[in-house]
Formats: sequence, structure tokens, C-alpha cells
Amino acid sequence: MFKVENLGRVVRVTMQRAPVNALNNDFIAALDRVLDDIEGRADVAVLHVRSDQRAFCAGADLAQVETRFAMEEGANVMVRDIREFHRLFDRIENLPCVTLAEIGGTAFGGGFELALSFDLRIAAEDAKLGLPEARLGLIPGAGGTQRLTRLCGPGTASRIILACDIVDGAEARRLGMVQWAVPGAELANEAAALAERIGSLSAASLLVSKRCIARVAPLSRAGYEGELQGTHGLMALEDTRARVKAFFAQRR
Repeated sequence: MFKVENLGRVVRVTMQRAPVNALNNDFIAALDRVLDDIEGRADVAVLHVRSDQRAFCAGADLAQVETRFAMEEGANVMVRDIREFHRLFDRIENLPCVTLAEIGGTAFGGGFELALSFDLRIAAEDAKLGLPEARLGLIPGAGGTQRLTRLCGPGTASRIILACDIVDGAEARRLGMVQWAVPGAELANEAAALAERIGSLSAASLLVSKRCIARVAPLSRAGYEGELQGTHGLMALEDTRARVKAFFAQRR
């Protein structure tokens, strides 16, 4: 599911869950195992995560989501799933190294929420990013309402979340959703060079700087709980269930 390359002070992890690196419980457990190794290594200055699929990460595994809507206690199970997303994304955010997400394709919903948990994001100019959950009567409940607002402010967060705007990498750079956007053909080389450049810096100063930056705007636990409660309530609405049913019917 993951290819791990040790490149000196950079660890490059390539996500390989075909076809779109969908997030499910197995994916989370496998990524946790990768992070277990990285957390215990003082020689790692940069974690560089990329994909060899057509998407960076297309979000939550739709098969898993569909089963939750079919279960009598599905809303409670969905909340447990999302708590695991919160835990994993918090873990990535708090790693003792610089984290870099290389976004070469689609990053929607939970996939973009995953990218938001990284310190740095570089995207292909033609990559597609967004949080379109409201189309299904849901919300970006895995930290999306919190991290995107903290990163870009309420104006941009409202555009992406409330209007369900999908933007390309170039526009995402203008909005501050990613820090760099480059032509797709140059992305791999540019991302590798960026990771190498950061990896050559003082690991100690990077960690102290990262921790100081995090103190400026810590995430709100109340905001997280609001996402969970909102998701639970929305799953019980007939409108949401009808939208989700129509979505899966259209896919078939």
C-alpha cells in the first residue's frame, strides 16, 4: 500500500492503493505503521508523501461510506471512523519533522483533509482540489472546516466548503491552499528538490520553528467535536440519505 524510500534525511512515501488511494481503516492502519518508524528516527528531517495513482487521494473509501449508510447504527460507526481520521491527521501534523505533500492529481474531501495536515503542499498546476461534501448533504468532517479556515481564513474556507468550488493547483496557490504550484511534468523533480533542500537545513531548528508556528493558531477541540456531531446529525436527514443514494446510483 505504501512504498518507503530512505533518501538520507528525507523519507519519501509513495501511496499505492489503487485506484485512487481511498481512505479506509486498512489504509489508516498501514500508514500508522509507516509513521511508527518515522517517529522513532532522529535522522529524518523531512517526510515527503506522494502518489503513483491518478489521484493524490480521492477521499474516504466510498464502499466503506456506503456500508455506514446501510447500517442501523451507521451514524455512530461513521463518527468512529472520522475520529480515526482526526487522530491520524493530528499525528501527521505533530510529527517531529517537516512534512511535504506532493499533489499530482485529485485531492478531494478526506484526501484534501489529509494534505491539509502536512506542513507544506506542492501541487501540479492542473491538479484538482476541493471539499465537495455539501453536495451529498455532509460536511468535511475530518478537520477540513478547521484546518482550511486556519490556513486560508474564513473567506476562502467558505468558498471551498459552502460553494463546493473545485480549484486547480494554480488557483489553490493563489488562495493559499498550497504553497507551490508547478507544471505537472515538473512536479516530481520540483518536489524532490524541495524536500532535499529542506532536509539539508538544521533538523533541530526546523522542529523548534514548527512547534512555534503551531502555537500561533492551535486547532480547536470544540471545532472537531462540532464536525463529529454535525456528521452524526446529517446522516439521519432524509435529504442527506437521498443525496447519497443518488450519488451511488449514478456511479453504478
